[in-house]
Amino acid sequence: MSSMGELTFFLGLQVQQKEDVIFINKDKYVAEILKMFDFATVKTTSTPMEPNKALVKDEEADSVDVHLYRSMIGSLMYLTASRPDITFAVCACARFQVTPKTSHLHAVKMIFRYLNGQSKLGLWYPRDSPFDLEAFSDSDYAGASLDRKSTTRGCQFLGKRLISWQCKKQTIVENSTIEAEYVAAVNCYGQVLWIQNQMLDYGFNFMNTKIYIDNESTICIVKNPFLSFPWISVSCTI
Repeated sequence: MSSMGELTFFLGLQVQQKEDVIFINKDKYVAEILKMFDFATVKTTSTPMEPNKALVKDEEADSVDVHLYRSMIGSLMYLTASRPDITFAVCACARFQVTPKTSHLHAVKMIFRYLNGQSKLGLWYPRDSPFDLEAFSDSDYAGASLDRKSTTRGCQFLGKRLISWQCKKQTIVENSTIEAEYVAAVNCYGQVLWIQNQMLDYGFNFMNTKIYIDNESTICIVKNPFLSFPWISVSCTI
């Protein structure tokens, strides 16, 4: 490959490098999709989705243009590579791409309104930060209104640097919050194990990584000597 100087743009990501920090965002792409879908001048909102209000099938509501809905979802999915703050909301709306209704389109529009007010957010990587691998695991028990499945959520940090995050619906219906939290913990552990192996190639040993879980029963199961993970230490945060 030919040298093109300091990296400033890569696969849609804008990279700003300074002596003490690296900042990655997609504010130009945000401006493009806001203009494309005519949201550049709308009223903004402080959150990407309404709290404590799950999306449902809403079969009695009017249908909306499927192509428009899928186009908006596709644009937002590409943006989640640098915007973990909208990942959960986008994934929730993406589940209704087959027969979207007016309520679903309203939820997608709320994400765009949020982006209009928070277009310049991104990933902040300070130089002066501890270089310890930590992970956080959580689950939204039975949060999917269509099939009552839970949603696995997790993120991994190197010090104060967010390097990986997940938001995915679990494959089976869990019978309890404990079970859903344990599945989320296992998923998080798998991601941590992958990061550990990757970092070994660079000479960094993170074989004693903390995973923070907010469910005491799940922590007890993880610490069971018959089920425990040998390279993980678990902390409780309520």
